Amino acid sequence: MGAVSATPLLELRELSKSYAAPVLRGVNLDVGAGEIVALTGENGAGKSTLSRLVAGLAVPDGGSMRLGGEPWSPRSRAEAEAGGVRMVLQELGLVSTLTVAENLQLGLLPTRAGFLQSATLRRRAREQLEALGLGALDVDAPAGTLGLGQQQLLEIARGLAGEVRLLILDEPTAMLTSAETARLFAQLAQLRARGASVLYISHRLEELRRIADRIVVLRDGALVEDRPAADFEPEAVVAAMVGGNTAAHLDRALRAHGAASLRLDKLGRGRAVRDISLTAHAGEVIGLAGLVGAGRTELLRLICGADRPDRGSIHLHGDPRPLRLSSPVDGVRAGIGLVPEDRKDQGLLLTQSVEANITLTDTRAISRFGVLQRARAGAAARRWSEQLRIRARSVEQPVAELSGGNQQKILLARWLHRGCRILLLDEPTRGVDVAARRDMYGEIDRLAAAGCTLLIASSDLRELMQLCDRIAVLSAGQLAGIFTRGDWTEQALLEAAFSAHVNAGLAAAETAA
Repeated sequence: MGAVSATPLLELRELSKSYAAPVLRGVNLDVGAGEIVALTGENGAGKSTLSRLVAGLAVPDGGSMRLGGEPWSPRSRAEAEAGGVRMVLQELGLVSTLTVAENLQLGLLPTRAGFLQSATLRRRAREQLEALGLGALDVDAPAGTLGLGQQQLLEIARGLAGEVRLLILDEPTAMLTSAETARLFAQLAQLRARGASVLYISHRLEELRRIADRIVVLRDGALVEDRPAADFEPEAVVAAMVGGNTAAHLDRALRAHGAASLRLDKLGRGRAVRDISLTAHAGEVIGLAGLVGAGRTELLRLICGADRPDRGSIHLHGDPRPLRLSSPVDGVRAGIGLVPEDRKDQGLLLTQSVEANITLTDTRAISRFGVLQRARAGAAARRWSEQLRIRARSVEQPVAELSGGNQQKILLARWLHRGCRILLLDEPTRGVDVAARRDMYGEIDRLAAAGCTLLIASSDLRELMQLCDRIAVLSAGQLAGIFTRGDWTEQALLEAAFSAHVNAGLAAAETAA
């Protein structure tokens, strides 16, 4: 860890903020110059609100802030950035139609006599990208053509542009591979060595001690723990977050299951999904494991009708006739629901209410004689909100104002309202805290016990080993193996995930010989 200045760069005193209810309650926090402070807590604990106050995205109701010993009260993000405070939000804010270079220099575009200096723009962009190991990225490519991990790194690189005194990162590694995470941590170490500070928000407990000097825990808007990271075991962090013991069942018996509900017969699309055959049963939870680019998301999209296969077939509930899907609407009608990996762009109507987002999958259930009944819609939304413990002021609150974990629960509630018998979950706990994750695990158990079939794609092997009855491992678009609970090991699952790449390497070596 780097040397930390004795004089705090950032001082928060009795900071408070309320919307319909208190969100922050008298928070006192110091962040030293050259210090990385990890901020964690349940979704809705106040982490993002605190960060938004510091970054000029919201105004506190009470208390005070100081930056570098001077009063700090930015009224906008631009004003905060001018003072050296930059925030990289969890939800991506890139302009997809602009180039990589233009996104990186947005607000700092080099001009002369009113004309854009394209060569300077590209040069600065390449320098920023090289610092994060992305030097090979085309600076003229539209940002929307990049993968989610690359877009996240691009967002971080943009946050590092210009003078940085305090960098706020909100779940920065949620979409990154381990190699990309290592590059980010190296960049943060360089930033700290230059005397800049970092406020690092994360639910990934294994990262906190690795990167942070201190760990600060918020619970229900109050600061409940602040101690050196080296002295804070993950179990103690979890206990502080929820105020009690949250030990989850780490092992379970194999679930009893019913008849076959979903059968894939040599399903494929290009090289992304290559002739996958798999049968799932009612009441069964099947995991999809694999490396980045293995084809997990692509397979789920084929099953729900978001993409069309160019070979193979899908069969439901023992029907020998192939299921014809021309769009996700057909998938929904067939009883298939998808919780996508990217909740912001592919899942939620962010400007609409909790009620609208939950009930949109089945308006007939909340209508009478073809007329929408608001009382029914509100009652349905409240019922699912209570069951999933969604934290919102009311079902009328816009979804954009909720934390990531609560947004994820709303996507799950949407399909509970519809009553889908086959549920596809793509990275369902990305950016979700420990308590919200526990709630979602409990709901997955309940759905399986009720006879629902669940397919869960996750990059977290331990999560799949906790939840699933079987784990299907994909490698370079191929099915590398199916493992049953009690027979798998983490090593065997990883070997299967790498198998296609190892075999390709061996084949290349034989050809060369």
